[in-house]
Amino acid sequence: MLSQPGEPDGYRIALDLVAANSYLTLATSSADGEPWASPVWFAARDLEWFVWASKPGARHSRNIVHNPRVSMVIFDSSRPPGSVGALYVAADAEPVDDHGFTDALSVYNRRSIERGLGEWSPARLREPAEHRLYRAVAREIFVLDEHDERIRLA
Repeated sequence: MLSQPGEPDGYRIALDLVAANSYLTLATSSADGEPWASPVWFAARDLEWFVWASKPGARHSRNIVHNPRVSMVIFDSSRPPGSVGALYVAADAEPVDDHGFTDALSVYNRRSIERGLGEWSPARLREPAEHRLYRAVAREIFVLDEHDERIRLA
């Protein structure tokens, strides 16, 4: 759970970044430590966990199976240098199992509908479909504020 932000604006900056952006950069590593970064379209439940759909054969998906520790960054790349905030998250990721599927799909669909992309049916994210749901549960959260200062939120 999130602690109180170090500055009053830190938590708001983080939530605004999540709301304004469709993609996060997901950094994974293979079993032998080879790094890999991928953009993924995401949905979030507060700043606690992040959900995306990916093919199980994608490199980042295979990496998560071997090493669930990931990091993620959300930022607005359209802003000029020095004016952009960023959200940094260290998390534990996994394919969503049957136990958490309904909650994860609800979060994913809420965002998809908000963005005008429609609802995903469970059949689109289960065997034998191409994609599966993945979830990353935050362990550490930092935000880079408008003064280029990193603030720990959790």
